[in-house]
Amino acid sequence: MASTFLPSASSSATFRTLIGAAALGLAGALAPVFPVQAQQAAPADPSAGQPLSHGPASVADLAEGLLDAVVNISTSQTMGRSGGGQRPAPRPDLPEGSPFQEFFDEFFNERDRGGEGGRRVQSLGSGFVIDAAEGIVVTNNHVIADADEIEVNFADGGKLKAELVGTDPKTDIAVLKVDPSLRELTQVQFGDSATMRIGDWVMAIGNPFGLGGSVSIGIVSARGRDINSGPYDDFIQTDAAINRGNSGGPLFDMHGRVIGINTAIISPSGGSIGIGFSIPSQLAVSVIEQLREFGETRRGWLGVRIQPVTDDIAESLGMGHARGALVAGVIKDGPVDDGTIQPGDVIIRFDGKEVRAMRDLPRIVAESPVGKAVDVVLIRKGEEQIVKVTLGRLEDGEKLAGNGEGDDPAEEAPVATAAVLGMTIAELNDEARASFGIAPEVSGVVVTEVAEGSVAAERGVTAGDVITEIAQESVSSPQEVMDRIAALKAQGRRNALLMLASKGGELRFVTIRME
Repeated sequence: MASTFLPSASSSATFRTLIGAAALGLAGALAPVFPVQAQQAAPADPSAGQPLSHGPASVADLAEGLLDAVVNISTSQTMGRSGGGQRPAPRPDLPEGSPFQEFFDEFFNERDRGGEGGRRVQSLGSGFVIDAAEGIVVTNNHVIADADEIEVNFADGGKLKAELVGTDPKTDIAVLKVDPSLRELTQVQFGDSATMRIGDWVMAIGNPFGLGGSVSIGIVSARGRDINSGPYDDFIQTDAAINRGNSGGPLFDMHGRVIGINTAIISPSGGSIGIGFSIPSQLAVSVIEQLREFGETRRGWLGVRIQPVTDDIAESLGMGHARGALVAGVIKDGPVDDGTIQPGDVIIRFDGKEVRAMRDLPRIVAESPVGKAVDVVLIRKGEEQIVKVTLGRLEDGEKLAGNGEGDDPAEEAPVATAAVLGMTIAELNDEARASFGIAPEVSGVVVTEVAEGSVAAERGVTAGDVITEIAQESVSSPQEVMDRIAALKAQGRRNALLMLASKGGELRFVTIRME
């Protein structure tokens, strides 16, 4: 049986797929810990500040001081029987005295009480208190998504209703609030996940399969895991047992500090096989602070489409080795739609942080505040340059693109210019017509630049040519060109047939290799 990724929340309904986990960003510097208020969990420090060379003899004292801060999250939700937005079946018109009358009356009366065939379903997850004075509880977004009611259950059997403060599907984090005047709460504090090393001991506490207060221990198996759940994947992998119901629970270091939020497992059976994933505190703290302050995230936005730098691309650009993120397009009306960053640029450093691979850039931009002016080091036409950009706000970019919640403008927003098949292309507007002397009757997408030595250059494509069709389908925007090329590649095609128009309108066909 093939292994599958699963969220580690437990539900009586169908299990949700991994993490509702877009362009780029998160605002706010990462705080090392939350301030300690009210009663603070006081875990024992068995190593007295020294590294454990042979593993802990026991974690009993450590667990005892933390159990009261870890809670179970119970949610309920009304789900329609009809499903798919269909109308419920009508009540049948039975003859008077029918032997089935009593049966149908009972069935349809129960259905109507549920609200158009609704039925109540329960789900269970985990969470932990981070602020006892304010009653703040952290869990996963997928644990409470679509819930009608949320209840926090404590280790001593106590229960409190919770209200939702804010959620972030892209990192799968949710912040809840309970009334702290109704009971004494115990809180835990965050540690710095950046200091964790592969092989360090960790402890998970949670609610696997509804069994509250379960403790498991293991090590950090890997760091920086990308499991394709969202744009900011940077998971801690651990072999500490994590199962369904552990979602939203804490992963502790051996000093009792939260260095991760348990989120997902990979498993062929649905049970733990020693491969679990936690959101690192380095990322989570910033998100939680924003949700507490604003009820939403406020991410920075660079406004570019990016793709990986392959060995072939690195060689063609004279880079020596593959690194950085290649700018494939610039979002129209975005923060850098002024020529600051151009298609074909390779971003290798952002705000003082190295961009080793494409997936690093979204996360690094995510740590920069909206409106901050940052230095970006890039390679343009074989030369390293430094440009300064001012970040916009991702949520504004999403509205501009009209993508809807949870989508990534870096993938969906229309582009003003783009780099494709060795050409830089742009909208054929009045400015472009005047610049290249293109006749009014010519329509399509204008080629503004052709890379020297590229296949397009070998085929005689020059600046000022206009792409009118690709594979016998007309194109009118850079986005349509990129989408058409992507579709051809998905079909296994190796070459693209382009119809080009000269400045005066003469047409010709060229075939360009897409490999």
